[in-house]
Amino acid sequence: MVNIYNDINALEATFRKTPEFEALQAAVEVVKSDEEALNVFKNFRKIQIELQKKQLAGEDLLEDELVYAQKASQLVQQNEKISAMLEAEMKLSKVIEEVNRILIKPIQGLYEDIQ
Repeated sequence: MVNIYNDINALEATFRKTPEFEALQAAVEVVKSDEEALNVFKNFRKIQIELQKKQLAGEDLLEDELVYAQKASQLVQQNEKISAMLEAEMKLSKVIEEVNRILIKPIQGLYEDIQ
């Protein structure tokens, strides 16, 4: 019997060794070591999470909440350390998307004849 979890755990270990993961890890450490950048990012994430919770609950977002979120986003974009971290995250996301595309391929193959 195949134990897919052994393979996934091995993939996770390999994933941590990719240049994309290592770049993100280094970028996160840079942000964490800068108190101002860290506080800006924490505030930004807090706002994002709060707005997502409201949206998932079906609540309308207030204009002042959107303006505040936009200002927080601008602060994030202006901080070079945070921008570098987010760029590294985007590069890593592309690797994850590719892995996901490969994992889904067998399922897509099952449905090809049905279309």
